[in-house]
Amino acid sequence: MGRTPRRTQRKRSKLAGRAIAASAALILGGGGMVAVNVYANAEESTDPPVSAQSGEQGSGPGFSTISCPDVGNQLPEVPDGAREDVDRRLADLDSQITAAYENFADAQDAEQAQAVLGPLEDERRPVIQEIGSAIDQAGGQLPDGLDSMAACTMRAGDEAGDGAWGKQPPEEGQDGGGEQPPEEGGDGEQQPPGDGGQQNGNGPVADDFADINSIEPNVNRPEKQEGASRGTFTTECGKNENGKFNPDNVIVAPGVSNGAHHMHDYVGNQANDAFASDDDLANGDTSCQNQGDKSTYYWPVLRLQNGQDEADADADGGGKDQNVGEIQTPASVTLKFVGSPVGDVVEMPRFLRIITGDAKAFTNGDANANASWSCTGFEDRQLKDKYPICPEGSKVVRTFNFQSCWDGQNTDSANHRTHVAFADQESGACPQGFQAIPQLVQRIVYDVPPGPGFAVDSFPEQLHKPVTDHGDFINVFDEQLMQRVTDCINEGQRCT
Repeated sequence: MGRTPRRTQRKRSKLAGRAIAASAALILGGGGMVAVNVYANAEESTDPPVSAQSGEQGSGPGFSTISCPDVGNQLPEVPDGAREDVDRRLADLDSQITAAYENFADAQDAEQAQAVLGPLEDERRPVIQEIGSAIDQAGGQLPDGLDSMAACTMRAGDEAGDGAWGKQPPEEGQDGGGEQPPEEGGDGEQQPPGDGGQQNGNGPVADDFADINSIEPNVNRPEKQEGASRGTFTTECGKNENGKFNPDNVIVAPGVSNGAHHMHDYVGNQANDAFASDDDLANGDTSCQNQGDKSTYYWPVLRLQNGQDEADADADGGGKDQNVGEIQTPASVTLKFVGSPVGDVVEMPRFLRIITGDAKAFTNGDANANASWSCTGFEDRQLKDKYPICPEGSKVVRTFNFQSCWDGQNTDSANHRTHVAFADQESGACPQGFQAIPQLVQRIVYDVPPGPGFAVDSFPEQLHKPVTDHGDFINVFDEQLMQRVTDCINEGQRCT
């Protein structure tokens, strides 16, 4: 597979549009619970899905995925001489989980699912030992507990992983989960879904969505102090109209094809793939109007779960990694750099790398989760762990507020996090030892049909949960333009 496959251009099918629009009628009360994974083409099977964890149709709650310790997050320090080897080994661990999850999803009962874990641990242990050896030989210090991170578990979830078909887990204070109500105007019988959504219970599920009208305003920002840097710089880089996609991640898994196991949208630098060096990025073309900005901005694609195949249906990062459905080109992408509420900002160093959010937040926990979901007209209401159901005429919005504090020395770190930090939520000040840099605020808008029926790409075992959304940025502004960015922000100007 080429590393930058173009999407299949097509009009949205009328059948899929009707199915997705009709799904909005399945919202249950004000809590935003919905029925999803009900999108099938007319010629597709309508057999109810079988839960991988129970072997029964519509079986109810059970184990939903494999959960493995994230070794990369435990490596705050890796000597430069070991970085390349360690990054490749970490990518090997991801590939092992992906392969094991496929067997887990095919299991017919809990015993078969459990049987996946032993071989996975046996595969992980020598790789983790090789990571430790590489760090040790390069003179680094091993983190505590590294040897104990080989074992994985089955994660129990709120759902059996079989979509919205059959019985949903009961909400607090309710009796056992009854069947979903019939589609409005139907004959009183719920029709089983086809396989137009994610396969093998891979998500999304009903509890992954919330009606934006049911969310109270929840956005609070630090007050700007007298010396705040109040300006902005907006760079126009398009919305990936040229269809640059690949399942690589040059920050986390350099030199590894399909290191992300999900497809990314790219705007800005057009040379970005797993093998791109800093020199490649510096000499690459850019989709940005200002040619002095060769930065790379990328994020997981968003797909409609409508049974439509893309060109990557049988490819790495796409169907082979359980990412299916029609890739959506954003309606708009805004890339804006803003200042600090407490003072001036300093220039970003060239080739600074920042990841915001956590692609493995479903199994890692939400400590590093940072993407926000909302709807146009409702952006004072932000969701972290739900996809929004927007009313008619409102569009879906993904927002990434990147880390705005830099340690003043490093352009990256072993876990790709500790060289940057977030400002304090209350005061807006950077942690001690960090200095404020222009903060990238990335806003991506999608014109999708009302209701559920979409999801971001993810690692297979992350089940397309909204909390796993994330954004990546490498600063490749030329020095003159970065100085202008900083001056505009510090002087209170609005620049492009």
